[in-house]
Amino acid sequence: MRTEIPPGLIDPPKNRDTDQKPKNYRGFVAGAFSGITKLCVGHPFDTIKVRLQTSERAQFKGPVDCLLQTLRNEGVKGIYKGATPPLVGWMFMDSVMLGSLSMYRRILNDNVFNPGRRRDGEQKKLPTSGHALAGVFAGWTVSFIAGPVEHIKARLQVQYAADKSKRLYSGPIDCLQKTFKSHGIRGVYHGLFATLIFRTFFCFWWGTYDLFTLYFQRNTSLSAPVINFWAGGLSAQIFWIASYPSDVIKQKIMTDPLGEQRKYPRWRDAARGVYRDSGWKGYWRGFTPCFLRAFPANAMALVAFEGVMRALPE
Repeated sequence: MRTEIPPGLIDPPKNRDTDQKPKNYRGFVAGAFSGITKLCVGHPFDTIKVRLQTSERAQFKGPVDCLLQTLRNEGVKGIYKGATPPLVGWMFMDSVMLGSLSMYRRILNDNVFNPGRRRDGEQKKLPTSGHALAGVFAGWTVSFIAGPVEHIKARLQVQYAADKSKRLYSGPIDCLQKTFKSHGIRGVYHGLFATLIFRTFFCFWWGTYDLFTLYFQRNTSLSAPVINFWAGGLSAQIFWIASYPSDVIKQKIMTDPLGEQRKYPRWRDAARGVYRDSGWKGYWRGFTPCFLRAFPANAMALVAFEGVMRALPE
């Protein structure tokens, strides 16, 4: 069984022509398992985060109070509200993200950072700045899938009624249909610009992921899965520290009423609205459950990705 980091995730493949097809196939399947794992571990944290981000300050005293109120009023199902869109969406999102990330790394390495090959057939490794830039491109690419998924998920997550008959949307399909019927494709993609801004911060995630991976490889004797666990979890936390204010703004936009009742017609209107309502602390509302979620969800997602990559035939 292989123990090294899978080719294409950290370093460019040594033989692109012979490895490209199986690598793409394995990355797609492994990325789907990564998305499933991320949802199972992280969705309850995400529900609490979104509710804190979008509710009035007096509604919840903090993340623990939000969790207890949700469990008391809606049961365990309450913390998994809106899970169906990301369950389906994150399977595709992680596949697209990890697949496009590897593709952009190869393109940048072959054409920008280290064009040409050495005589022995090997190629220099992509520098950390290249990993960060590839992360930005991958973030923008996956935004066109993530935007609608996160939009529908956010609207379902802020439905507080325990009685389904009192909810505006009965489920993700109903929410999607009503949104499309009333506002067309633009309504479905409401918040796309905010999603693109948020995922620009992927440069911090994948740049620091490379740094942590190299550090653990050079200074420890940890196995590849353990390295992926720690590098994935730590880099995800750095990403969220850098990007969280933009996520708050994104959630405000995605849960904003559509049509003429919109409070935030532009991204900057939402950014100003957060500050006007809660000051600078408003940009960090709900950060605790997000930060607690970042490590286990992303660390386990990468462990799942690596495990499937090793299990699949090359």
